[in-house]
Amino acid sequence: MTRTTTLTVGDEQGTIALATRLAAHLRIGDAVLLDGSLAAGKTFLTRALIRAMGCDEDVTSPTYTIANIYDGPNFPILHVDAYRLKDAQEFYHLGLDEYFETGVSVIEWGERIDGFFDAPLSIHIGFGPQDTARSITLSAQDARWVDVLTDLEATQ
Repeated sequence: MTRTTTLTVGDEQGTIALATRLAAHLRIGDAVLLDGSLAAGKTFLTRALIRAMGCDEDVTSPTYTIANIYDGPNFPILHVDAYRLKDAQEFYHLGLDEYFETGVSVIEWGERIDGFFDAPLSIHIGFGPQDTARSITLSAQDARWVDVLTDLEATQ
């Protein structure tokens, strides 16, 4: 059963606050798939999430390199931009398997690799009613994410 919640953030500070709350729940083996229009804020949310997990490296979009790996204090963080990938099979052939089990994976344009991860958290970022606002829909099918979504709703 899919659990979905939609949260609205008013500005970049709201996005950072949401990323910080989410980061507190992430653990080794988790996959977060991000989707949304161009310039909706996928990389901004990713940057905030990676920083909230304790990484002080400069977080950049891996649009051309496809993947960046950051050394977090507790585990590696894999950041992939799947925009140029055709499908999950092409993603598999990148050879990043070791990071799926030893760290956290954050994948922008996650719909392109749909079905690759068994229990991902999917996040769709849409534009809000004001220029700076964003509508952020989080959904997951796995029970692992129920308490996470409940907590994020409660702190909204």
